Amino acid sequence: MRSKFEAIKGSVLVLSCSLNPNSRSRRLAIAAESRLHEFDVDGSLVDLRDWDLPMCDGSDCYSHSHVVEMTQKISEASAVLIASPVYNYDLNAAAKNVVELTGKAWLEKPVGFLCTAGGHTSYMSAIGLANSLMFDFRCHVIPRYVYATKEDFTNTGDVTPEVSDRIYGLVRSTLELTSALAWIRS
Repeated sequence: MRSKFEAIKGSVLVLSCSLNPNSRSRRLAIAAESRLHEFDVDGSLVDLRDWDLPMCDGSDCYSHSHVVEMTQKISEASAVLIASPVYNYDLNAAAKNVVELTGKAWLEKPVGFLCTAGGHTSYMSAIGLANSLMFDFRCHVIPRYVYATKEDFTNTGDVTPEVSDRIYGLVRSTLELTSALAWIRS
């Protein structure tokens, strides 16, 4: 059976930005990658814990071998889903750092967000990075995004059915926009 999203060239990159080994946002990333496979779309999970990325210094950092490799991964992706924890009412520093390091690789990509936070008051935390991606790199930010708190996970750490449905909606919206953009560009 042919996927209705076969016009999508390249994989959808799911970027897990938490550096915490017990990360709930990583669980959202894993669930998103799984949903991509349900749509018969190539989803690639990249966990920043596995990458030795330098802090962006605006100079020599761009020639670091891992930065070059990460830039290529993002550049080749059809879309990117960013999974990040929220610290102090903002996405974590690792999420912002990877954008600063890879810059123009984000150009005109659909981007979605999956965020976890300690409470319900940080639900607009993705706006700062979303605005930067829209204005600096003309990204197409998916207006539907997943925001979850501790209560949205089971005792075993899995996402609840409600959050799973929201992840499904985000993945579907991402694929629909990515597919439409691929059709328009062809």
